[in-house]
Amino acid sequence: MTGAGVEAVVFDYGGVLTTPVADSIAGWLESDGIDPDSFSRTLKAWLSSDAPPGTPVHRLETGELAPEEFGALLAAELVRHDGDPVVADGIVGRLFAGMRVEPAMFDLVDDLHALRVRTGLLSNSWGNTYPRARIAEAFDGIVISGEVGLRKPQPEIYRLALQRLGVAPEQAVFVDDAEPNLVGARAVGLRTVLHTDPAGTRAALAPLVPGLAEETIDG
Repeated sequence: MTGAGVEAVVFDYGGVLTTPVADSIAGWLESDGIDPDSFSRTLKAWLSSDAPPGTPVHRLETGELAPEEFGALLAAELVRHDGDPVVADGIVGRLFAGMRVEPAMFDLVDDLHALRVRTGLLSNSWGNTYPRARIAEAFDGIVISGEVGLRKPQPEIYRLALQRLGVAPEQAVFVDDAEPNLVGARAVGLRTVLHTDPAGTRAALAPLVPGLAEETIDG
């Protein structure tokens, strides 16, 4: 067992192992000429902690709603600056088009593996694509919401991720950039790290994993 009982670290994907999702969304809103307030209102209605069960986002994340169907529902709620209708076809792809893999986070995953710490991926999917070969190589356990019919912050999805890694909640740390998902993880006994940038997440994990450097060493 590693120091502090940490046997595994579970990572969110979008916004943690990638560049910020908010940056990609901002680029999409600008390129499609969409009023950002209309998107914010829709996202709050469908995704906030007090949103009713079964919103389009909930059903998309659990695989009950196809991305194309979700795109039509989303486009109908949005407003363009010029008053024209928002193009629904391909809207989810455009929303995530500016998101890129964050090399520093995959370096962190590699460093954890070198210290014999298991790594997991736990992601709420919006029907977007993942670099499948890369994540299969990097992670010991992968849980994608739309493939298992569960979504964060449901407790069952965290337990599934832990089961696939073969660890107890108190032996694992969960890293996410959304506080509601961390609340759900803590409810099942996981320690948590709020991700804001790669350096900050590495620094937060370093005291829990002996041998993990707080900064990457070039060359």
